[in-house]
Formats: sequence, C-alpha cells, structure tokens
Amino acid sequence: MKILIDDADLKKIEEFFDMYPYDGVTTNPTILSKTGNPDPMDQLKKIAALMPEGTDLHAQVLSTSAEDMVKEAKYMTDVLGGGKINMFVKIPATPEGLKAMAMAAKEGVNVTATAIYGVMPAFMAAKAGAKYLAPYVNRLDVLGYDGVKIAIDIHNCVKAAGYEAEVLGASFKNSQQILEMAKAGCGAVTVGSEPLAKLAFNQVAEEAVNVFINDFENCCGKGKTMLDF
Repeated sequence: MKILIDDADLKKIEEFFDMYPYDGVTTNPTILSKTGNPDPMDQLKKIAALMPEGTDLHAQVLSTSAEDMVKEAKYMTDVLGGGKINMFVKIPATPEGLKAMAMAAKEGVNVTATAIYGVMPAFMAAKAGAKYLAPYVNRLDVLGYDGVKIAIDIHNCVKAAGYEAEVLGASFKNSQQILEMAKAGCGAVTVGSEPLAKLAFNQVAEEAVNVFINDFENCCGKGKTMLDF
C-alpha cells in the first residue's frame, strides 16, 4: 500500500521524505491556501522539486464545468507532469466531474477522483477512467457512516469488476483506520502531517534502543559503537 503525505508545507514534506520512504504528496485547495503562497502553481512546482523520482503528486482542479475541468487538468499536467514525478489531477465525483474524468482520461490525464462519499460514486469514477478513488474516511464517520468499511467496499467492488483504479483513502483520525485498509489490500492512503509523524514511530521502540545502548556502554565503554572494535 502506498502512503502519501497530505500536506503542502515545503519544510514538512522535505523532512518526511528525508526520514521515511513515502510514495508521494497529495494537496487540495484548502491545504495549498494554508501555505500563504498566492501562486498555487508555484507552490506545486516547489513541492515537485522536493519529491523523489517516481513518486506521485496529486493536485485538484477548481473549475465547475466538465469542459473547464478538462482544460485545467491538461494545463496542470503540462506544467507539473513529464518530469521525475507522476502527476495526478484530482477531479471531484460530481456529475460534471464524472463527465470531466472520462474526457480527461481519454486525453491522457491521470485522474484521481476526489470528494467521494459513497461506493457508487467511486464505482462510476472507476468506470470513467479514474486511476485513484479518494473516499474521505473520517468525514464519512462524522456523517454517521463507517468510513473504513465504505473504503474497503469500494476496493472490493472495483476489483471484482476488473477495473485498475485503486482506493486512495483520505481523512484519517487514527492509525487503526489505516491498518484496516492495509489489511484489506487497498492501494493507497494519504495522511496529514501530524498523524503521519506518529504512523511509523512508537515511543516504546526508542526506549528499547536506549536500554540496548546503556547495556552495551556499561560493558564496552561510553559512546562506543561497533566501529570501535
């Protein structure tokens, strides 16, 4: 399962890629607005420059008509794609969005269907040619649904029908939700910087390492490592 960074802060993105083998970055208009950069394409270019080769960048259109969404998607692909990263354009799973997905996919645009709040909108997006399907897991929970179950149902329905689209789960409140999606074989998740920092690290592990080092130094000398022998 791919794990992506749901953030547009350049410092955080650089730190996360330096520390962990993440698979890409997702953004949306709200996340980009929080950077304070009035030029979102400039911010996306800077993000792309920080990303390792072969990773995925997802960014969203703002237009509301299908035709304008496609124009915007092609422009974003032309500006941000074609380099060391894989560019995916996020299009919302609305009626106009589904129409735009089919049109954009035929134009060679990598489409991520976003703002998914049910199984059938995701299924229709897969039929329209979307490569990723992004259900909002925690937001579904807030609405009284089981967000993880819906995400897994999307995965199962799409795979049963033979589509190549993968679930890209978004909006998480804890690591257990992510674990359940991984166990079900979902293709990807995108996680905000705060929960992401806790995803792969457990304080107990560091405490265990400190015990190992203390025991070793008591025997072999302060500050010693295997390089000293």
